[in-house]
Amino acid sequence: MQAFIHPTLVKLLDGIKGFQQRVYELDPAKMKALVEHGQQPKVLLIACSDSRVDPALLTNAGPGDLFVLRNVANLVPTYCMEGKHDGARSAIEYAVRDLEVEHIVILGHAHCGGIKALLKTLSGQKPQRDFIGDWVSIALDGCYRYVFEQLNASEDDPESSVREIDLESLCEHQHLVERAAIRGSLDNLLTYPWIKQRVDAGTLDVHGWWFDLENGDLWATDAENTAFLPVIE
Repeated sequence: MQAFIHPTLVKLLDGIKGFQQRVYELDPAKMKALVEHGQQPKVLLIACSDSRVDPALLTNAGPGDLFVLRNVANLVPTYCMEGKHDGARSAIEYAVRDLEVEHIVILGHAHCGGIKALLKTLSGQKPQRDFIGDWVSIALDGCYRYVFEQLNASEDDPESSVREIDLESLCEHQHLVERAAIRGSLDNLLTYPWIKQRVDAGTLDVHGWWFDLENGDLWATDAENTAFLPVIE
């Protein structure tokens, strides 16, 4: 007797069959090596859970190429020993300390629902959910550093905060917040002592990427994490 499979899942099962044919039948040696010798990815890719931005599909990565962490809005919490039941921090630790990846890429994207939830929270409309509102608040520090302080700076004194933040205008330019959140998460990565140590030693590099859903363009942070620049011409 064959198990009943819901029609929605049939496409997924067909995909697994195709994967078996492409990988296990056409290139069995690769999977055998991954099984016998374990994974050795060079890249930890921290991506959003959004179904439109699958990192393996976007990068055409194969088995063993990427160690992937996905969460709402591709956020990195700061280093903290309290509340040790944390999937994000444990995945980052395993990738850096055990797999010894050489690159960490934070991949954000346009029209991010998590960042939209953050903007609603800032405007006094915190989502009526158990976890999302608190989670996306991780991006607040980055937003204040990289977006809000610029909006508030006066022409005479760049260090002062004199203008009121125009949240409506900010919502119209959500990509600025999405990119600021990525830069903030890059800063958060450096609060992990074993990441900071390797970055300073030159054995680990961190990168911020932002993918434009509308046209497929990719933007990346410069070496100093001060701006996003187009990557694909």
